[in-house]
Amino acid sequence: MMKKDPAVYTPPLGHAALTPIYDAAIALLTRENVWRQALVTEILAGDHQAILDIGSGTGSLAVLLYQASPHAAYVGVDPDEDAVRLARSKAAHSGGAAKFVVGHFPSAVPSGPVDVIVSSLVLHQVSLAEKERILAAAFDRLNPGGRLILADYGLQDTALARVLFRATVQFVDGRANTQPNAEGVLPALIEKVGFSAIDLRGKWRTMTGVIYMYVAAKPLASAT
Repeated sequence: MMKKDPAVYTPPLGHAALTPIYDAAIALLTRENVWRQALVTEILAGDHQAILDIGSGTGSLAVLLYQASPHAAYVGVDPDEDAVRLARSKAAHSGGAAKFVVGHFPSAVPSGPVDVIVSSLVLHQVSLAEKERILAAAFDRLNPGGRLILADYGLQDTALARVLFRATVQFVDGRANTQPNAEGVLPALIEKVGFSAIDLRGKWRTMTGVIYMYVAAKPLASAT
């Protein structure tokens, strides 16, 4: 069993004890119903034979995806045992066939390329070096032509957005890891690791700051 080590990963809402209320808090504070549904729509817009969710958390995306496409081949990976336990329970209750793995990406995920990699509200919680490492590993794991679909906090482009972000996200997750996101680092990092056709597909102002959705492709000429 994995120990809960905040130095290794950030639990939901920053504290393991708050995991049971994570879903309610995210739904209330981040307009989750809007941006998660946008993620599902984007996933299903292309070839989605094999879908990998990095930082799958409590399984909310998996449940929505199953409701929209019951035969989608989905695997979620997350280092938090409690979150994965909730995800498995939610998926079983919904009748979905989603699979969840406890561990870190990419080491905990079975080898082999996938068609779509999705991640939501994960990269803002890790260091700049770890953001780049995760994106590079995602690039390596995708089939040529495969897509990265990313929803996370990005450039906090107004004074109000910055105040909200500091009062909520940075209060919970700290400033060191989250500030690069707030300064808009994600598109440059996505491009740096090799992705092309990087496109901003959504932008939502929430009570916790501005959340963006980016879609990028692994070039067809890339070797796996």
